[in-house]
Amino acid sequence: MADLSSSAAPPPSMYPSLKALTSLVRLSNQTGTLLLLFPTLWALVLASRGQPSLELLIIFTVGSFLMRSAGVILNDLADRSFDRQVRRTQQRPLAKGILTPTQAGIFLFCIVSLATTLLWFLNPLTRWLGPVALLLAATYPFCKRFLQIPQIILGVAFGWGGVMAWTAVANHITPSTWLLFFATVSWAVVYDTIYAIQDIEDDRRIGVKSAAIFFGEFLWLGVGLAACVMLSCLSLIGFQLNLGMGYFLCLGISAILMMYQVIRLRTVVLPSDAFRMFQQHSWLGAIILLGILLGFIF
Repeated sequence: MADLSSSAAPPPSMYPSLKALTSLVRLSNQTGTLLLLFPTLWALVLASRGQPSLELLIIFTVGSFLMRSAGVILNDLADRSFDRQVRRTQQRPLAKGILTPTQAGIFLFCIVSLATTLLWFLNPLTRWLGPVALLLAATYPFCKRFLQIPQIILGVAFGWGGVMAWTAVANHITPSTWLLFFATVSWAVVYDTIYAIQDIEDDRRIGVKSAAIFFGEFLWLGVGLAACVMLSCLSLIGFQLNLGMGYFLCLGISAILMMYQVIRLRTVVLPSDAFRMFQQHSWLGAIILLGILLGFIF
């Protein structure tokens, strides 16, 4: 199998550069952090009925950045041989050889240590849930080898942040907590399936599985069904918590955005178009957060 690398990289330095480390955690592209952060913010606002504490907002914002950074390092460590064969990822530091696995592992340990420190500012129940988040983050990269829709596991990992945020406020789990969890899982299937369109040809060639490949010509239908599950769960939360019309108005706007994307998926979608559609989900997360806040007002 041909290696797509355009040229051999110089041997890694004993001391990794700041540029290599920031590239490793995708510092210039924080869409993934936002997609992890929004479900935790939804949970904080819902569980506190519109009045989350500043302390918890800071903890979960910093925690989302750290855990997303840890997740991409784990992903790159697991996939570095695959990444060398995919045009979009062959310039990543581990794939190119700018960083060694040992250097990435040390950086990962530092990030996880910082994230673990944040747990000690939370209640005991939430601290007990914390290690599950790391286990899920470590499991996801390997699911692409045997699960047809690994995006589900990504959604479980991201949704767990919402469960932790909810328990950090309420110190218990409610039916609405699980509805939010399933909404987040479904949302991840929507946006990460769209994201996977960028690599669909390379993934087929090297044997990596994704929902974009699994759904095939019915990709639009798979994404549409996942979007319906997400919106249904969020609607049920609104009824359970007696949220006002502001909430349902924002859900309606979110539905229109995702309907547009589903219609767009019935046509030819270029990799650059897929990435823009993926990034639009940051705005969708913000719209739903605004809706939750408005739902406690009117």
